[in-house]
Amino acid sequence: MPRAQVNGAEIYYELKGRGFPLVMIMGLGANIDWWPSKLLDKLAGHYQVLVFDNRGAGRSDVTEESYSIEMFARDTVELMDWTGMERAHVFGISMGGMIAQELALSYPERVERLVLGCTNCGPGHSVSAPPEVLGLLVQAPPQHRHLFQVAVSAPPEVLSLLVQAPPPPEDILKILFPEEFINNNRVEIEEFTRRYLAAPISTGAYVRQVGAILGFDSFDRMARIAVPTLVVTGDRDILIPPENSEILVQRIPGARLVFLGGCGHGFMAQVPDRVFEVLREFLGGA
Repeated sequence: MPRAQVNGAEIYYELKGRGFPLVMIMGLGANIDWWPSKLLDKLAGHYQVLVFDNRGAGRSDVTEESYSIEMFARDTVELMDWTGMERAHVFGISMGGMIAQELALSYPERVERLVLGCTNCGPGHSVSAPPEVLGLLVQAPPQHRHLFQVAVSAPPEVLSLLVQAPPPPEDILKILFPEEFINNNRVEIEEFTRRYLAAPISTGAYVRQVGAILGFDSFDRMARIAVPTLVVTGDRDILIPPENSEILVQRIPGARLVFLGGCGHGFMAQVPDRVFEVLREFLGGA
């Protein structure tokens, strides 16, 4: 299995296809297995696609210090160095979209075009999910769920009292997909569940990743993003409500917005063909 020594951690990665580089960054608790193979295969027909497990997730190292979005961005840049990518398109999903924003802000020379999927600018200036959804995300007892909304920059020892565990499959499905998609697409749901369970994140690493999200804030910096930017979201996302994508488009100069009708936070698994079309139209290339 290919691994890279970057920024004090061993990161698992895969390279697929040929062409201009495309770096794809996953979200909270997620790893390479979460990318739909249909989407990856189509993209690999046009780009050199780099996918990887973020620090703490999947098959990458679980390091013991506090995590930050800045740390994840540095991990990504050093992984680009390791694989010989001087510049790339960058596509980040959810927490990966925060990492992608940080890449465009801190390492603008490394980003050609930016795609931000179902993400926000940090908890301080965002539209929050309902407490019951946040409760599913962190498995918090009902009486503590409201604390998640005010736990910005809480240290891991405090977060560990709130974040009980990563969601089990039945809860992650509720977070990612509309109910009718779950009920009417059993093959896709069973396949996603299998991939979700292939290399699950530990509770300790999950707590650290949640801490990174809570400490992130790009609201006052987004006007500095100078690369062409596309924002994509499902219009039925209950985890990061679609209003957050509108905030990003308002703050990032020249950014475009695409709503995917009938889709939730897991829109890639719902409509991989449509996602491919949207990416190809924006990124271009051979």
